[in-house]
Amino acid sequence: MSESATPTLTAAASAVDAFKIYGKGDSEVRALDGVTVTFDVGRFTAIMGPSGSGKSTLMHCLAGLDSLTSGTVRIGDTDISELSDKALTRLRREQVGFIFQAYNLIPTLTALENIRLPLDLGGESGDQAWIDQVVDAVNLRDRLDHRPSELSGGQQQRVAVARALASRPRIIFADEPTGNLDSRTGTEILKFMRRAVSEFGQTIVMVTHDAVAASYADRVVFLADGRIVDEMTEPTADRVLDRMKSLGN
Repeated sequence: MSESATPTLTAAASAVDAFKIYGKGDSEVRALDGVTVTFDVGRFTAIMGPSGSGKSTLMHCLAGLDSLTSGTVRIGDTDISELSDKALTRLRREQVGFIFQAYNLIPTLTALENIRLPLDLGGESGDQAWIDQVVDAVNLRDRLDHRPSELSGGQQQRVAVARALASRPRIIFADEPTGNLDSRTGTEILKFMRRAVSEFGQTIVMVTHDAVAASYADRVVFLADGRIVDEMTEPTADRVLDRMKSLGN
């Protein structure tokens, strides 16, 4: 198929003219300053920028964990600012997956119960064949009856990744997912996230400060002072690092 004949990718999430402003007057801080960006289905995008650039704010607003001062955020075709709290909660549960640096597992639940949590909260049985595939892909088959305290950090993060994938969400947001892991375990997580996109067709948006982590993505979006200042496709760690140095980080 020629490049011109390639079907246009559908947006999994997007922001248009997004502003997030804290304070007023002399104390005003524009965490997001007119951001417009689209995240396409079936792609792995990294968001990078210096500390205070707005990258975490952007992700939180995209995911419906925080609200914009003005502008529009959509998950698929849904403008999330128009949703009630109940409808937004349901959308996050059914269409959005989350992977956090701190894992955010429920300590009293087993690994399998944590993986199934978004499904169980929604009263859904889920696709057992898919869940089995995810469990095996993250190599957790022999740890499903263990609680988080009985798992290593890497195993806990694998549970968190599996939980994010279990309901086959429209998009997964990952906030520094390897930040608490050693380099070897972090690499395992990144390789699986890459595989989730390449083989399973998942869509992932990851905030990271790590150029090596960003190199696993298809695309890197760079923020500075609340604005998108650059993009990079087919990133390498060296290219990402050079661009970050030019941004002052």
